[in-house]
Amino acid sequence: MGRDRRVARESRHPRHRPRGRPSFRAVRCRYARARGGGVSALLRLAGVTARRGGRTLFEGLDLVLQAGEAAVLTGPNGIGKSSLIRLAAGLLRADAGQVARAEAALADEHLALDERRRLGDALAFWVRRGGREQVAAGMAAMGLDHLAEVPVRMLSTGQRKRAALARVIASGAPLWLLDEPANGLDGEGQERLAAAMAAHRAAGGAVLAATHQPLGLDDARQVALG
Repeated sequence: MGRDRRVARESRHPRHRPRGRPSFRAVRCRYARARGGGVSALLRLAGVTARRGGRTLFEGLDLVLQAGEAAVLTGPNGIGKSSLIRLAAGLLRADAGQVARAEAALADEHLALDERRRLGDALAFWVRRGGREQVAAGMAAMGLDHLAEVPVRMLSTGQRKRAALARVIASGAPLWLLDEPANGLDGEGQERLAAAMAAHRAAGGAVLAATHQPLGLDDARQVALG
């Protein structure tokens, strides 16, 4: 019990952002196993409440994601979907409740890649296991193989979105936190995203996504906020 409380407190505090690094970074937390029914969970939110600007976004929220599972957050703009994603990532602090998670990678509106570097090198910055093989796998999954030598600053809007998702894929993190991941993607990009999420879940990973459009996660748990 004491260990669970320590993990929850640690996961609720954003880490310090080093100078000179991108404004967003993939979250690499210690594997905090949340126990539910004797099974290890990749994400566990227990009685979580979040308030912003004096307004309660959600209160007493419970959510558990086991290996292979997915949940989709739905609701109108401003209802708290992005806040919940960032809270799960440890970038926002919950006003009440506990958060425990496995190592996670987050994709939101921030690219989190060095604009001055070539795409392959910029992605490699985030990879600590498997090195170039993981980078290659991430780029291949999102159809970016031919752009490995192109500077990040030269990528189009759609290519930048694919690059952000390639970063998540290459990270090797078991938990993916995706905020509007289909925004900026064309039809082929959306198909690649759906295939990547399916492969990730089949390999024992989990996905928490916030979206206003279909993601190909038809069997995912729907979490309606508001």
